[in-house]
Amino acid sequence: MRLTTKGRFAVTAMIDLAMRQDKGPVTLSAISQRQEISLSYLEQLFGKLRRHEIVESVRGPGGGYTLARRAEDVTVADIIIAVDEPLDATQCGGKENCHGSGHEHGSRCMTHDLWATLNAKMVEYLDSVSLKDLVDQQRQKNAEHNVVVVPRPHVAA
Repeated sequence: MRLTTKGRFAVTAMIDLAMRQDKGPVTLSAISQRQEISLSYLEQLFGKLRRHEIVESVRGPGGGYTLARRAEDVTVADIIIAVDEPLDATQCGGKENCHGSGHEHGSRCMTHDLWATLNAKMVEYLDSVSLKDLVDQQRQKNAEHNVVVVPRPHVAA
């Protein structure tokens, strides 16, 4: 089980958008340049995010995208689910036919419940992290990165 680039790029683009939307709508071309994500890929992702009412599009000069909800009301799970990213560690996709329909020992594998529980924990965790949390973390990292340390002169005792 792993998160594909679709989910990673969607979350990254949403952090970028949320960090900059206070200056007005954010263009996908700007996000594309800053995050090095293909513009056509972003267009596909943002179409899905718009249909799930996570972002809104603003047309015309100065247009772009803004959040449709407050950043604290959007979770990472919302974003990942909106772009059709599967969060499933089971071999069967949660259908409980792990061995296939013709297998003589039943349909579920011995570790099905383990992976199904992991799925639930992943969704629970991703649902507990808001877009605002990620924006705040990024701003903190940026602030720490931009701190200039000025050496103090050595004073003899």
